[in-house]
Amino acid sequence: MLDRAAVTLIRPAIDRLARVLADVGLSANQLTLLGFAIGMVAAVLIATGNYLPGAAAILLSRLCDGLDGAIARRSRTTDAGGFLDIALDFVIDVLAAMGMDCTVDLLENDETDPPEEI
Repeated sequence: MLDRAAVTLIRPAIDRLARVLADVGLSANQLTLLGFAIGMVAAVLIATGNYLPGAAAILLSRLCDGLDGAIARRSRTTDAGGFLDIALDFVIDVLAAMGMDCTVDLLENDETDPPEEI
């Protein structure tokens, strides 16, 4: 339900931005790959404890995800493009979760304390 309300609010802005990006020649698949790259950076940032930049990167990756669909609807959608989009979305979701898991592991196994002398 929240998604439907959010889409209604942000769709006009997404469509305007998608029009600009499509006019400069950016394709939906290029934007999908850009969003994927940003999502991988987000996972690394989160895994290394850089939560705020990681969250910002996730939001930027999600923006790319919304824009790629809007660009595809403006031009032409393909099954291959749709598959690429959803497959990379799942990979980013898994990488973000793994990044969070790595952070938890680092916090639990904090080895920054100096070793005890024997």
